[in-house]
Parts: sequence; structure tokens; C-alpha cells
Amino acid sequence: MALKPKKTPMKEQDPKERVKNYDEVPEGYSDEDAVLEAERCLQCKHQPCVDGCPVSVPIPQFIQAVKDGDVVKANQIIKSKNNLPAVCGRVCPQEEQCEQLCVMGIKNEPVAIGRLERYVADYNMKRGTDKASKKEVEKDRIPELEGKKAAVIGAGPAGLTAAADLAKYGFNVTIFEALHDTGGVLRYGIPEFRLPKAIVDEEVEGIKDLGVNIQLNVVAGKTITIDELFADGYEAVFIGTGAGLPKFMNIPGENLNGVYSANEFLTRVNLMKAYKYPEYKTPVKVQNKVAVVGGGNVAMDAARTARRLGAEKVYIVYRRAEEQMPGRDEEIEHAKEEGVIFKLLNNPIAIHGKNGMVDKMECIQMELGEKDSSGRRRPIPVEDSNWMLDLDTVIIAIGQSPNPMLTKNTKDLETESWGGIITDENLKTSREGVYAGGDVVTGAATVIKAMGAGKKAAENIKEYLLNKNK
Repeated sequence: MALKPKKTPMKEQDPKERVKNYDEVPEGYSDEDAVLEAERCLQCKHQPCVDGCPVSVPIPQFIQAVKDGDVVKANQIIKSKNNLPAVCGRVCPQEEQCEQLCVMGIKNEPVAIGRLERYVADYNMKRGTDKASKKEVEKDRIPELEGKKAAVIGAGPAGLTAAADLAKYGFNVTIFEALHDTGGVLRYGIPEFRLPKAIVDEEVEGIKDLGVNIQLNVVAGKTITIDELFADGYEAVFIGTGAGLPKFMNIPGENLNGVYSANEFLTRVNLMKAYKYPEYKTPVKVQNKVAVVGGGNVAMDAARTARRLGAEKVYIVYRRAEEQMPGRDEEIEHAKEEGVIFKLLNNPIAIHGKNGMVDKMECIQMELGEKDSSGRRRPIPVEDSNWMLDLDTVIIAIGQSPNPMLTKNTKDLETESWGGIITDENLKTSREGVYAGGDVVTGAATVIKAMGAGKKAAENIKEYLLNKNK
């Protein structure tokens, strides 16, 4: 039987309906669809897809288990490398990673690895078979590390992954999280319609089941310092605090009422439940005309959230063309389907107000010149092309950098000029016994890359303490 050239489609909510709710947009594969898609896998012996996965999930093996109808086994295979499969199946940019290297993609569409990962995770969550067995956990334990204390700062994807792997090695692990709930960007940054909070809760419970202790409302660098952690008997520390400090454009009018960073906007909506107003009276005033500045996934999240909060017109204002947008194709397409208006090759130069509130945004048209260091064609302003966009809300989504509170209050911890923590190839910092990874080292990147860093750091912490105790 000839293999299907295209991915098995996945049902989605109708755009006219989904802008009225926060339910998940893609509905996931049925059992039949998952098997159909699994049958497309060529089971390549050299497994190029695995090379594209930052946490090295055994992709052909888990897909074969789906094909064989053993979805519990498929989950065990995934969880041998990935502690957050339900999250990754939803938010990973598979098209740039594992699926990009899929041999099926040379002449046809690649296998829908991400959709299959989500299917496996959801299937097992519904049946209560998603947790690792005691036998599976204990096979990784190292007697020499049993009971040794390791601290993880930050309960985002990097921290959760590092904590889970360290616990599997036998460490007594405590996560210190500044906010009043876990997940980091998974909970406060990604909207409910892309990643339900119940999924994050379930994944975190699986990590707690490994023996990981989580302390909330602890601000490292203020409530507790790294020196105090070592004094309390912790033998290694992993810093995975992410990049939570928003960047602004430094243009006139950014201090007007009605201007948000995407970080603040999404946090208020997600973590503080502003979308449940008036039950939760978190102040997010989204009126009729909203502009989101930026072209990445965070910009799409903010724009699509604004539509769900009732904005009649939502614009994406981005200085390059669509082919240069860093956002995922799927997210851009979903935004278009939901009525978001794209004003491409335009750049804001000022925000104008009336009575202290946003009234208009002044933009200038751009054209593309030669390629810059990112490999994309550089946007160049077009002289005398200024124009005005009537607005009442502006959301700036042009990136984030690490919060300096921890680094400024930690002696001898070297950082980059932009605030990122400097590490070596093993993710070791300038402080003995302190490792760091994820966005706090690289700047804002993807969830799975942060998880890959957490996994690598855990491995190196293990080796560090094994060698130290010889």
C-alpha cells in the first residue's frame, strides 16, 4: 500500500466560534487518525528526526508503538527522554526540528511527529497511565547520589526538566519558584487556547511524583540567595529563571495608558485570570482597536488573546515581510483565520495620546534591503512614508531578556552585557557548583530548547558531583 503523501489532518474549532472562547483550537487525533499517521513513518534506521529533537526522544520507536496499538508503551518511550510530552506536542516548533529532518518530507509532507506526541500524552493522561512506574524511575538511580540536595531556581520548562532528571538520578531536589504557581512561560505566557493550564498541572504533578519538592513565592536573589542555598546543604544549583524582562522600542508615547508589554498583557490574562472579568478584577483594558508590534509567536498569542477579549480590530504591525516572520506558520494562519489584520513592512516610530490614553500610532513604511546577521533581509525605512493608525491599545512583543535581580545579587556570577548568564559548554557558570540553562543563558527561545538545556545541565550536575566525591 502506497504511503499517504500528506499529513493526516487534525480537526480544529471553527474560527468564528473560537474567538468567543478560550478552548483549545486543534482538537487532537482520534485513535484511528493516529494509527493512519503512524503508518506514514518509514522507520529509518539512521533516525534523522531524533537528531532534530533537543531532548533526543526515540521518535521512530514511539511511532511504531502507536502503529502497533500500544499507546502506553509509546508514552513510556517518550517519557524516557521528555518529561513534558503533552506540552511539547502542542507548542514545539516541530517543523523546524524533528519534522524538518523527516525523510518523508523530502518528497511529501513530513510525518506529524508533534501531533502524534500530543495524541500519546493525551491518551495516557485520560487513562491515568501517564506517570512513570517506580521500576522505570529507579533504573536511573545512582547510589552515590542518593539523598544529595540539589536546588533548581525557576519552575519553567528548563527548571522542571532539570529537576525531574536530577530526581531520577537520586537527588533530593527542591524547586524555588518566584510566582504563586508553576510552569513559568507555560502558564503565564502561552494562552489557554494553545496550552490549557490543566495540561501544565498534570505534567507538573508527574514531576512531583518523582519526589521533587516545589516551594512557591520564593524570589531567588531576594527571598533567598545562592550563598544561603549552599549554606543550607545544597551541593549544586541550577538556574532556569527564563527571560521575563520585556524589551521596549524606546519611542515617544510608550508610557501612555493603554501600552502593554506582551509579557505583562499575557501574564495578566493567563495567571491573574483577567479573561474571567468581572469575577477576577485584574485590570486589562482592551477596547476596540489594538495593535501588536512584533512577528513572533508571542505577538500572535497577544493578538489572538485580544480578539478573545472583545477587540473588534486587531493589527499585527511588523517591520519585515511575512516570509521573515519568526512566528510558526500554524500560529500566523490561525491569527489570520481569527480576523487579525497584518500590517507588514511597517514600523512604529511614535505612539500618540489623548488625555493620557493611547489614541494613534505613527508608523513608517519599510522596504527590504540586503541580508543582515540573522540571514533575513534588513528592513529600511521609506522616506516620507509616515502614516497614522487609530488605536486605543498597543502591545509591544519584540522580545525579552533575563530579569537581573538574581544575577545582581549573586557574587562572582558572570553575565553578558545584555544580562544573560555566561556558561561553558557544560552549562557551568563562573560559580562553583552553579549551572544555568534556557532563556536566562540564550535569551528568549523555544520551550523545547529550554528543556534540552535543563536535561544537559542535570547530566552535568550528576557528573560534577560524582567526580567531586571520588
